[in-house]
Formats: sequence, structure tokens, C-alpha cells
Amino acid sequence: MCINDTNRRSFLKGAAAVSIAAAGVPALAAPAGAHAQDGAGLFGDKVALSNVRVFDGDQVTSPRTVVIDNGRIGISSLGARRIDCGGAVLLPGLTDAHIHLRDVNTLRALSGYGVTTGLDMATFPPSLVDSLRGVPGLTDIRSAGTPAVAPGSPQSQIPGFPADAVLTGPEQAGQFVRSRVTEGSDYIKIIIDEPGLSPQTIKAVTTAAHSAGKLVMAHATSTATVVRALDAGVDMIHHVPLDSALTPSVAARYVSSGTVAVPTLTMMEGFGNLGIPGLDYAAAEGSVAALRRAGARILAGTDSNLTPGIPVQPPYGAGLHHELELLVRAGLTNREALRATTSLPAQAFGLRDRGTIRVGNRADLVLVDGDPLTDITATRAVRRVWVGGVEYTPTTA
Repeated sequence: MCINDTNRRSFLKGAAAVSIAAAGVPALAAPAGAHAQDGAGLFGDKVALSNVRVFDGDQVTSPRTVVIDNGRIGISSLGARRIDCGGAVLLPGLTDAHIHLRDVNTLRALSGYGVTTGLDMATFPPSLVDSLRGVPGLTDIRSAGTPAVAPGSPQSQIPGFPADAVLTGPEQAGQFVRSRVTEGSDYIKIIIDEPGLSPQTIKAVTTAAHSAGKLVMAHATSTATVVRALDAGVDMIHHVPLDSALTPSVAARYVSSGTVAVPTLTMMEGFGNLGIPGLDYAAAEGSVAALRRAGARILAGTDSNLTPGIPVQPPYGAGLHHELELLVRAGLTNREALRATTSLPAQAFGLRDRGTIRVGNRADLVLVDGDPLTDITATRAVRRVWVGGVEYTPTTA
């Protein structure tokens, strides 16, 4: 069959969408193994961070003291080991709202860059995910587990991919959700591509997930699939289109429905730079600008992965700092970008013990040189990191 220019553009655009989707289900990785050396024996350390300026979600405060006590933000500094922070800025631990787990080195890389919470958007088998939960002193995770995919999709052809996650119709939605809940998935992920799952199937999965008390994440990389996700009533849409920028009316639907956006501009930028006809990073940036103008909630997520065969693999940890810079370039203020990786993901995912620096919260903290409210790149100047009260040596840039 001859492929003319129009067909070639369509094929390449589809290939890119498939690649982004395939990044969403990493190939099987080796179990993480033992982690006793990570943060062992450090939870009782009481520390008082003095002369530190705190990002409180609105502004950077004048110098004060923040206490770390048994893994939480404490009240009294009595008996604490003191650290003079010299006026540096203390941020809540950062959250990457779209990663793909590989092994324990994923957690170490995230921790080294101050990313203390990682929200995995599809990894299997459940034993791998479980091996990375609650590792002392390393990034805390949540996971979608196995996503719902269409027959013939790249994910469905991965060796060992669960057959009950390949949905041929809406009648399978209930069992799919029950299986994920049994496996411990924290939320439900749906891959929406063209062609792919029918609108009826997407809606049925969404309804079943909501009945089970689970949030629904939708993968959508084109304007048409974003609309399909909105029609189904999903809770969050991951990625933004590369074919055309979201219109003001579509962006307004995010707000009216309460749908959260996780643009993953770092991934979109990577695919935009591949030179595939019809895919333009400007469309992704324009979509974020439209969402921001409409007042949609926007979270910072990178799509960091190490999936074989995927041409774009944003690095764990470092990629989030780049994501913040891209969000600012797309129109968010520095304050909005910081909220997109601290308080907003905590609120959106119901993680009530993090995202802000207040008494009783997890002591997930990042000490940086410079003021990221003035210069967003200051988040890269990580001086010290605490994950659940355990200090982790930062990665040097």
C-alpha cells in the first residue's frame, strides 16, 4: 500500500501517541530488593531548622524555626539538634504527579532532587509496586497499578499484561475495577487513544471506579481524546494535546466539571522536538495557557520513565524542576507553579498529611538556595532534603 503525505502524517502522529501511551506501562522490572540501608535508624532524630524562610503556599516568610520531630513537623525545639539554615528557603516536599516506577533507584533519584511524593500512573505487576511502598527515608508513592487498555494496543501486547485489563466493552468495567482495588491500586487509570476504548467503556470504568471510591486518571494526548475524557467525567486528564491547543470552551469544561489537568509538558516538549509532522509543542504550551486562563487546577507531572523503546524519557527528579520552568513559561506564575507541586497535588489526591509545612504534617522538606518566587530555577539549588523526617543527601546538579 502506498503512503502519501497525508497518510504519513497521520501514521506518525498515531505512532507518537502510542509511544506516549506505551511509556505509561513500563516493561517488567526486577523487584526492588532489600532497603534496610535507606534511612535506617534515623526516625528519632529531632532537628530544629533555625533562620529558615518558609514558603507557606502564598509567600516566603521572614526567618523562623521549623522543628522535625519523629518524622513530623513538631512544635517545641527543646532538646533538638539545631541547624542554622542561613536564611535559605524551605519548601514542602515536592510531588511529581505523573511518574512510572522502575525499581528502588527510581525512589532514590526522586529523593535526591527533593521529590518526596511520587504518583505512579501505571506499573505492573502489583508485587513490584508493593515492594516500593513505604520504604523508610525514600520517596513515598501511590500507584494506579495496571491501566485499562483497548485490544490491540501496545500495552495489551506486553508479555504478562493482565488479560482483565484489556477491555472489549463496558460490561468488563466492573471486574476490571474490582481487580485493581483488590491489588491495591490507589486510583484507576484509563488509556484513551484513537482508536481505542469506546466512549461507553470509558464511562463504565469511570462509573465503576467512582462507586468504589477511586479517582479516575485519563491518558489523553489529542483534542478529541481530551473531549472524550471530559464526556466520561474522569477526575484528572494527563497530558495535553500536541495536535492543536485546547479551545477556551474546552478549557472551561475542566473548571465546570472540576477536572484536574496534569499537562506533563516535559514529555510533550520531548515529543514535539522529534520533528513529527502535525505534532507541535506550541499546542501543548497553548493548552496550558488556556487552562490557566480558565482557572483550571494544574498539577506538575513529568511522565518520567525508563520504558524500553520510548524515545522520550524525562529523568526522575530533575525532570520535575524542568516541568516547573515549562509551566512558568506557559503562563503560570512562580507561586502557581510551586503550588502545582506542593499543596495542589496533596489536595487533589487526598493526601492530607503533606503539601504544606504545618505542625503534624509529614516532615517532607526541601531546603533551597535562592527564592523560587522570584526565580523558579531556584528549586534546582537543593541544599538539604528530608523525607518523612529522614535526611537524604541531595543530588548535585
